[in-house]
Amino acid sequence: MRDRCSVGKLHNVRQRAAGAIAALGCVTGMPAEAQQAAANYPAKAIRVIVPFGPGGPTDFLVRTIGQKLTESWGQQLIVDHRTGANGVVGAELTARAAPDGYTLGMATNGTHGINAALFSKLPYDTVRDFAPVTRLGLAPYLLIAHPSLPARGVKELLALARARPGEITWSCGGSPSQLAAELFKKTAGVNVIVVPYKGNAPAVTAAMSGEVSLSFGNVAQSVPQVKAGRLRALGVGSLQRSAVMPDVPTVAEAGLAGFEAGAWYGVLAPAATPRAIVDRLGGELVRILKLPDVQQRLRGEAYDVIADTPDQFAAAIRAEIAKWAPLVKQAGLRVD
Repeated sequence: MRDRCSVGKLHNVRQRAAGAIAALGCVTGMPAEAQQAAANYPAKAIRVIVPFGPGGPTDFLVRTIGQKLTESWGQQLIVDHRTGANGVVGAELTARAAPDGYTLGMATNGTHGINAALFSKLPYDTVRDFAPVTRLGLAPYLLIAHPSLPARGVKELLALARARPGEITWSCGGSPSQLAAELFKKTAGVNVIVVPYKGNAPAVTAAMSGEVSLSFGNVAQSVPQVKAGRLRALGVGSLQRSAVMPDVPTVAEAGLAGFEAGAWYGVLAPAATPRAIVDRLGGELVRILKLPDVQQRLRGEAYDVIADTPDQFAAAIRAEIAKWAPLVKQAGLRVD
């Protein structure tokens, strides 16, 4: 009897949800077929395009959330890695996919911020061709130094850099970390030499070996090296201190007010995806992000949970484009 009551209640909930979406369709002019699709969403597996290779932070986040989404909705989440051109290949596939909620894409401030300025021509419009759903998390950069550098904090680093212009070297592992270094240079008004490496791992390794003096590293990956004494943590790139390293001040509080550098990761849909589906998906992802075990797992990897609304995410993308465009030009990084 209890099972029958549960089934009856679930049926009533679904009927009310369908009615609400149908009413929304009357107001917004959503076609009847789209109304029904939104009411039944999701009715099959969902593909998520990841524009980077397996094993990275984007992959970790989508699989963490995907497991919970499958448990709650009973539909498989298929992770589809489509790498190339700094994330452009995967982003284009997402933009060109059917706008039915069954193909989504992972985005970062690199793919949906920096690339808009970095590439002279993209095969999509970074703002108009996507429907933002929510950002999952932020991984702030950690400003790290080789122990031989005579600076134990950001203030000492600023004094040292001003006393030795053009002498201090700084490794970076791609356009996001390179532009973070350029942002530091511009904000602080210092002259350091930014040295590109093929990936974040070799960039951090260069700082550990003393090949360069500074780097921006991922907090979770850098902490073991800091604890082992192979690197020194000078400041965190987020606006709040990291729960993983609460004794390390932020770069902002150490002297560069408003400085923020790191990588955020979010979920997008193709632009014409019905808003009812975007809202349903976004609401479920936010619910999952608030689960204690999910928060514990993400924070254990030094991610700050964001969980914003579609409109907040859209505003964040526009802000990222405006933030990085002048720095891309200043650094001469534009790709033809």
